Amino acid sequence: MKPLTALLAILAGSAIALASGLIMTWIVILLLPQNEQRFAPEHSHLVRAIVVFTLFAAVSFASFYGQARERRWRLAAHGSTVAVLALAVWLYWPT
Repeated sequence: MKPLTALLAILAGSAIALASGLIMTWIVILLLPQNEQRFAPEHSHLVRAIVVFTLFAAVSFASFYGQARERRWRLAAHGSTVAVLALAVWLYWPT
C-alpha cells in the first residue's frame, strides 16, 4: 500500500467512525423523549455536525477508493477531501 493510500484509509476510517458516533448519539437522543427539553438546544448543532462529518466521510472514502484503484478522477476526489476538511476545521476550530 502506498503512503497516500494508507493516509487516506486512516482519514476515511476516522471520518466514518466520527459520523457513525454522531448518528448513534442522535438516535439515542431520539429514544429519550422524556429529556427532549434538555437536549433541544443541542439538536441543531448535532444535525449540522452529522451533515458535515457524513459528507466528509463519504468524500474521504471516495478519495481513498480512487487512490487505491488508481482512477482518473482521484485528483478531484483528493481536492474535495481537502475542501471538506477545510470546511470542518473552519466550522469547528475553537475561537
